[in-house]
Amino acid sequence: MPLGSHLRELRNRLVIAAVAVVLGAVAGWFLYNPAIEALSAPLTEAAVAQNREGDIELNFNSVTSPFDLKVKVSVFLGILVSSPIWLWQLWAFVTPGLTRKEKRYAGGFVVVAVPLFLGGAALAYLALPRAVAFLVDLTPDGTVNYVDAQVYLGFVMRILLAFGIAFLLPVVLVALNMVGLLAGRTMLKAWRWVVVVCFTFAAVATPSPEVTAMFTLALPMCALFFLAIGISMLLDRRRAKREGYADLADDEVSPL
Repeated sequence: MPLGSHLRELRNRLVIAAVAVVLGAVAGWFLYNPAIEALSAPLTEAAVAQNREGDIELNFNSVTSPFDLKVKVSVFLGILVSSPIWLWQLWAFVTPGLTRKEKRYAGGFVVVAVPLFLGGAALAYLALPRAVAFLVDLTPDGTVNYVDAQVYLGFVMRILLAFGIAFLLPVVLVALNMVGLLAGRTMLKAWRWVVVVCFTFAAVATPSPEVTAMFTLALPMCALFFLAIGISMLLDRRRAKREGYADLADDEVSPL
C-alpha cells in the first residue's frame, strides 16, 4: 500500500476514534456528578481519616473553573467509555500488515486490550487513597489546604490514564512482533531495563512512603511484560517453523 494510502487510512481511523470519544464525552457530561464524587473520594477520605474535614477541601478559584472542569471530566469519561472503539481502530490500522491467519487474532487482542486498559486505570484508582493521604498529611497543623479542583482532578485523571495506557504495553509489543518489527528475543534482552522503568514509574505515580502501593502497580506491569515476551517468542517460533528457519542457529544467517 502506498504511503499516501496509509496516511489517508490513519486519518480516517483517527477521525472515527475522535468521534467515538466525543460521543462518549456527551454521555460523560450527564455522569459528571457521580464521577466527581468518585474522583474526589481519596481526598475526602484522607480529610476524614485525619479529622480535618473543614481544613482540606476542593476549591474553585474562578467563575469559569466549574465549566472547564466539567468539560475535562466529560472528555476523560469519553476516553474510558469509547476505549473499545479507539482500540479497535488502532488494531484495524495495524491489521493490513498481518497475514490472513494473523488477522483472526485481532479481535481477540482487542477483547484483551479493553480489560487491560480499564484494569490499569482501576488499579491506579485503588492505589490513589494512600498516595493522597500521604500528601495531605504533609499539611502543617493550624493551616488549611484548599486544593484547586482542576489541579487535583487533573492529577487524578492523568494517573488513571497513564496506568491504563501502561497496561496496554504488552498488547503493543505483541502487535509489533506480529508485524515483524520486534522479536521476542530482543524484548527478553531488555527485561532488566523494563523492570527498572516499571518500578520507577510506579514509584513516581504513587508518592507514598509505603512500598505496598508501588509493588501493587509495578508487579502487574512486569508480569504483563513477561507475558508479552512469552507470546512473542511463541509467535516467532511458529513463524520460523512455517518459513523453514526453525533449524537455524541463533547466530546463523538465513537464506534471505
